[in-house]
Amino acid sequence: MITFEHLRQALVLPDFDSARAQQPMAPAPRGWQKRAAPPKSAAVMLLVYQSEDRRLHIVLTLRNADLRGHSGQVSFPGGQRDPQDLSLRHTARRETCEEIGVCGAAVFILGELPRFYIPASHYDVSPVVAGHIGLPAFALNPEEVAAVFSLSLEDLLQTRFKRVEQRLICGYDVRVPYYDVQGHKVWGATAMLLSEVEERLRQVLPRDVILRLE
Repeated sequence: MITFEHLRQALVLPDFDSARAQQPMAPAPRGWQKRAAPPKSAAVMLLVYQSEDRRLHIVLTLRNADLRGHSGQVSFPGGQRDPQDLSLRHTARRETCEEIGVCGAAVFILGELPRFYIPASHYDVSPVVAGHIGLPAFALNPEEVAAVFSLSLEDLLQTRFKRVEQRLICGYDVRVPYYDVQGHKVWGATAMLLSEVEERLRQVLPRDVILRLE
């Protein structure tokens, strides 16, 4: 069984190649535009909760279809850093509290993934990984979040949840890998970060545990 301790170890692996770990779930070609202005700073929270059976699940949100950016897509709670935020961890906590109502001391920080650039929105994102004991009492902000669901970390290691399709994006034929999670297509930056979490876990979990999960 995957534990919070496994996750902590996975986040501090020395010389880990994040780009290589993300590549299996990266759209190809991946959109890229030259921008004159520096990227905006943002943070997301990869919130992992422990259910009653002690399995760990990572929280995903379906963005409101009326939002201007990434509407109708699956993402992690998060958003742009506000001037009053003391740190990017503060940004991740604030946005998670505002979007899905999970706040306060019940959320404990496990670590961070390396900063991640999203070309489409020109954001430089800090992914903060946090834990929560028990199923959170979600209170969704309907202006931003249409639904919340989760993927167990055990399922993250199983290939049966991975799919690939071709899409026409901005006039380009793009190969889009995605996770099929409860009927939702999890792709793009969210899928790439999940892919990194998967590979990090594979490097710290005992071989017999990985074989059982696969």
